[in-house]
Amino acid sequence: MSDDRLIVALDVANALQGLDLAARIGDAVSFYKIGLGMLTGGGLALANELKQDHGKRIFLDMKFFDIGATVEKAVRGIAAYDLDFLTVHGDPQVVRAAKQGAAGTGLKILAVTILTSNDRADLDANLIVPGNMADIVATRAARAFEAGADGVIASPHEAALIRALPEAAGRLIVTPGVRPAGSDAGDQKRIATPAAAIADGADHIVVGRPVWQAPDPRAAARAILAELP
Repeated sequence: MSDDRLIVALDVANALQGLDLAARIGDAVSFYKIGLGMLTGGGLALANELKQDHGKRIFLDMKFFDIGATVEKAVRGIAAYDLDFLTVHGDPQVVRAAKQGAAGTGLKILAVTILTSNDRADLDANLIVPGNMADIVATRAARAFEAGADGVIASPHEAALIRALPEAAGRLIVTPGVRPAGSDAGDQKRIATPAAAIADGADHIVVGRPVWQAPDPRAAARAILAELP
């Protein structure tokens, strides 16, 4: 089984394309992320097939945000699929509801701190509290951990700061916004290389386009794994 620190984002249009991509990558990758963009393209069916028929670990990136009762109900439904990770927004009341929905299952709840596509200007436009981005992320992470989150989603730029939090002991840090050296940043604004993200305290890195847009996705995944310390 491959090193599961690498999670490949199947950011393709539908489940058939996702299955094809996973087949091309083969045993080079054991952990996949399926996001909101594929929800109407058979994303849950793909998650179930990769998990049950191919033995892959699955990170469902839905970023749930709603009133507590709705979040709890939605997470309980997702937990029935026997998946591994699920994202919710990092607001403490959302995290607590999600943990209630996942109770008694192996589903890990990961709290989103600040999206890696956002910078300080985006936070200002969204009327988010003023201050340093890294400090806001660390504070949101600590509050999510206190609410019971199994881990957080944060950019590589904040991984070391979060790992140093007392509340982070035994918790997961998963970092999107990871780009191999020389890759196009795309719409990500707070990025780092795979090796830097792991060195700074990330347990898992999420990589999408540098793998699935590569002429040889299997070779691209193996090259990323070779970079990890």
